[in-house]
Amino acid sequence: MSTAAPREVVEHLLRLTAEGPSEAMAEVFAPDAVFEMPFLPPGVPAQEPGREAFRAHLREGAGMQKFDGVDNVRIHDTGDPEVIVAEYRLHGRVLAGGKRFAFDIVAFARVRDGLITWYRTYANPLDAAIAFGMTEQLLGGLRAA
Repeated sequence: MSTAAPREVVEHLLRLTAEGPSEAMAEVFAPDAVFEMPFLPPGVPAQEPGREAFRAHLREGAGMQKFDGVDNVRIHDTGDPEVIVAEYRLHGRVLAGGKRFAFDIVAFARVRDGLITWYRTYANPLDAAIAFGMTEQLLGGLRAA
């Protein structure tokens, strides 16, 4: 068991994120952690629960993109001592073609015993569709919905 406070755990995750995506990020999560991304574009499967599923997600992401910084970080405590809200901007590039991106993200994390047990992240799906050249797929998915 770690004695790291929830804020410290989230700050550590953001430092890892700034150099990711990497499988090392998965080590901050509990084995049965839940990772949620409610604003996924249509047709993109939801993240499976668990550290190993998140590790696989990170491995796949590392083949498509490279992060090179996190800034505009604001971390907020909540009325629940286990829950932290983090706002930040993630900078990186798409490996295929080298297109640069900057995503504004809001994340909610529940931390117990020094590990994240629940993580919900919100980002604008249009930003990702533009960065990855998927606006037509996004529009097609919206028309079909």
